Amino acid sequence: MWPMLLTAKVSSSKKVKNSEKHSNNSSVNVPLVADHGELAQHKTITYPPSAQDTVSFFHTCLNGLNAISGVGILSVPYALASGGWLSLLLLFGIATAALYTGTLIKRCMDMNTNIRSYPDIGELAFEKTGRIIVSVSMYTELYLVSIGFLILEGDNLSNLFPNAKVQIAGLAIAGKQFFVILVSLIILPTVWLDSLSLLSYVSASGVFASFLIILSITWTAIFDGVGFHHKGMLVHWNGLPTAVSLYAFCYCAHPLFPTLYNSMTNKHRFTNVLIGCFLLTTVGYASMATVGYLMFGEEVESQVTLNLPLNKISSKVTIYTTLMNPISKFALMATPITNALKDLLPRRYRNRVTSILVSTLLVMSTTIAALVLPFFGSLMSLVGAFLSVTASILLPCLCYFKISDTYRNFGCESVVIVILIMAALAMAISGTYTSFMEIAHHLVQL
Repeated sequence: MWPMLLTAKVSSSKKVKNSEKHSNNSSVNVPLVADHGELAQHKTITYPPSAQDTVSFFHTCLNGLNAISGVGILSVPYALASGGWLSLLLLFGIATAALYTGTLIKRCMDMNTNIRSYPDIGELAFEKTGRIIVSVSMYTELYLVSIGFLILEGDNLSNLFPNAKVQIAGLAIAGKQFFVILVSLIILPTVWLDSLSLLSYVSASGVFASFLIILSITWTAIFDGVGFHHKGMLVHWNGLPTAVSLYAFCYCAHPLFPTLYNSMTNKHRFTNVLIGCFLLTTVGYASMATVGYLMFGEEVESQVTLNLPLNKISSKVTIYTTLMNPISKFALMATPITNALKDLLPRRYRNRVTSILVSTLLVMSTTIAALVLPFFGSLMSLVGAFLSVTASILLPCLCYFKISDTYRNFGCESVVIVILIMAALAMAISGTYTSFMEIAHHLVQL
């Protein structure tokens, strides 16, 4: 889900300088609207040598794994409990659809050497309107995921330290609200950094963290007395929209794929990267969902860490690993948004001071949103239904359909793409409605 890594092995300082010259082509530094008239010219890609082509197959796989695996791993047991055992079929179906649309993004980029980012694909397909739609979808998703990070931190820290509170000017701040504000202050200096290379090293533990979380929770079940005592339900029809939305949230890394693709030394192998990454992450998600559902059944929380016994070492390892992950990756979520906002400013105001100011205001706004809407499961369900389905399934299909002129030739691929578009629309509408209803219900109960 967008926990992103973009690390590259560079053999000399010259390559580093060259890659800095090309840094404006990265999808994390793309303006909302750009004048890319050259994108209209279709060209078969020839993979010209570039300073960006420095990442090996193995390192691209690691980057891809870290991009796809993220905090969604904490919510898949809740998704399975919402939909029942049969909803696992939907997880595999969404994973397959997301893998296919990932290859469509690759094929779009094969058609034009000038594509450097996800918004470029939208512009090539539907001109500036397409670029705006893709950019707004991408940045809104990043913004809501950043809010979700703060909610996750507040939930887990208040679970660990239920009596923590502080008084400021006679105002008592306690519990979840205190920790959301505290984590925001800890995160704030990281969003002031301009160097994404520094941030990528901060978040380099993403793949290991996901593996450690699965291992620790399984250890808690087998060796720490929790056990697998719940059988679960075969299917919950009313909960299927929520389950589908949360599963879709797990595969929302598509806006990052163009950057991963451009960074590869051998771009012809990018499809193999996608297959390996989706296979491993899907096995991890399915394993986590199964273990969590068997451990806690219908009582599983929207974050499975909230169910863990706090007196066990394995539980603490899981929770502390969970806490470190969002802190290290928040800046990577926020950087594309701040860059886009800074690009909207007049050129004379684009300096270090305004950069820090924009970043600070962004963190403040996400903090306020996390305090007002502290519903992790419902928020991630909304992100999955409305934005992840749009960015990961609907937009790749529509863009490829237009760029490749597939819609002119009725064939098997056309049928598959039309089916995916219809399914994506159904998932987006039903999941978004369900998520809004859940959020409204929570707000009424406050």
